[in-house]
Amino acid sequence: MIDDIALFIKIVECNSLAGAARQLGYPKATVTRRLKKLEDQLGFQLLHRNARSFSLTIDGESYFQAYAPLVHQFHETTRSLNDQKDNLKGPLKVLAPTNISLGILRPMWSEFVRLYPEIELDLNLSNTIEDITQSQCDLALRIGPQADSSLYQKKLGAIPTILVASPDYLDHYGTPQHFRDLSDHRLIMTPNLPKWILTHTLSHDEKVLNLTPSTRVNDISLAAHLCTDGLGVSLLPLSETLQGMQQGQLQRLFPDWIGPVRDIFAIWPSGHLLNAKAKKLRHFMEEYMLSKLDLHNPHQG
Repeated sequence: MIDDIALFIKIVECNSLAGAARQLGYPKATVTRRLKKLEDQLGFQLLHRNARSFSLTIDGESYFQAYAPLVHQFHETTRSLNDQKDNLKGPLKVLAPTNISLGILRPMWSEFVRLYPEIELDLNLSNTIEDITQSQCDLALRIGPQADSSLYQKKLGAIPTILVASPDYLDHYGTPQHFRDLSDHRLIMTPNLPKWILTHTLSHDEKVLNLTPSTRVNDISLAAHLCTDGLGVSLLPLSETLQGMQQGQLQRLFPDWIGPVRDIFAIWPSGHLLNAKAKKLRHFMEEYMLSKLDLHNPHQG
């Protein structure tokens, strides 16, 4: 019915059925049939028409005055949305975790802003899960798959956990050569990993280590700082340890073994078409993680 209302508005603006048919590329018979169908649905006549005259009925005039502005607004909004969909300019609202964005992904955001200065990035960081629909964001970055079926999600990369300690700590306490040696070391643990499950990257053998920690902390960033400060051994995400290893502040232990792996996803509401800006960022993040961070490679460091 909405399409037929728009057709009626076009007929009035063209002042003829034939003129509307020409502009829309329809056969005149189709225009006549759809107008008759609309009148039947409404229960009143919209136009007085014969071979030589054309005029609005009283009801038709009221209907035109009521709906013409709405139809024009609809067409204008549609054109605007189509322009935005293909345009790499303007606002782009993104949600992302604080820890990873201020850590391993910080250069990624800088590079995106530098490469696409006409995209107005509105980056909202939080370690709590914010509702995507209510926040009206275009795209969100999440660690781990999302159970919400109303969301689209695309895997961008993967973050393994690895065993690390500082060189100073290892100089003082010695470097463990076997997993059983860990029981003699100061261990820093987080609640999300109450026991350490390690997998060999080649053979896929698995070791489950039930160890007693010297320190418990519920924040992985602080656990990484404690480790860097030489206070123990910890199983931490590569995202929290890569910079420390690159700067020589952390050393990897048992390099052929990794702990649990968490995937990184880009997510957005289902039924929501990504505009060009969001698509560009999604592709950029995926390429960055593959080429610059190589998070899939557990042997870094």
